[in-house]
Amino acid sequence: MCVALDAPDLGKAEGWAAAVAPHAGLLKVGLELFSAEGGAAVRRIAAHRPVFLDVKLHDIPNTVAGAIRSLAPLGPAWITIHAAGGAAMVAAAREAAEAFGAHRPRILAVTVLTSLDASALADTGVSGGPVQQVLRLARLAMAAGADGLVCSPREVTAIRDQLGDAPVLVVPGVRPVGSAAGDQARTATPEQVARDGADWIVVGRPITQAADPGAAARAIAEAI
Repeated sequence: MCVALDAPDLGKAEGWAAAVAPHAGLLKVGLELFSAEGGAAVRRIAAHRPVFLDVKLHDIPNTVAGAIRSLAPLGPAWITIHAAGGAAMVAAAREAAEAFGAHRPRILAVTVLTSLDASALADTGVSGGPVQQVLRLARLAMAAGADGLVCSPREVTAIRDQLGDAPVLVVPGVRPVGSAAGDQARTATPEQVARDGADWIVVGRPITQAADPGAAARAIAEAI
């Protein structure tokens, strides 16, 4: 399990990290925390567990490659980019990461954000619904050198059917029974996502907003 430490300051994030680390294999540093604290957030959270740096890079290939070269020395285990940036961008990110050898960050390609449903996708000009778009971007990203994919719980089975076991699947939008969906449009329970074949489930608010984040993390870890 990966716990998303979506906090506005490092003190709060480190408190959560200490509480949940016994029950988590990865800790996510996302845009909110990284924007507030920069590289210090990655380095200090990595003292608790390996870091999933979720910055969702999306730019021209040269710029994304440069960003990977700047972020890799911080020591994240994973860095996210947007698959929608295209094959050349994904390939440039992978090539930049490879320069760091055995300790390189792994590249995760984000397919379709978990906040988007079919209607929201259609508003952006994408027809056919989330599953079709996720599969299209998943094939593109893996062919271009991504190590894995980020998708919602609703597409895990389809990706496994079409691409097999090769992609590492990191799945946000996971909500235990009784948890509010919030701004997530495509969700499922931790148990269901694990059964469907996710490698990592990402849980944030149901843990960090709980009265006892450590206990909440333990309960989910035991459930999966």
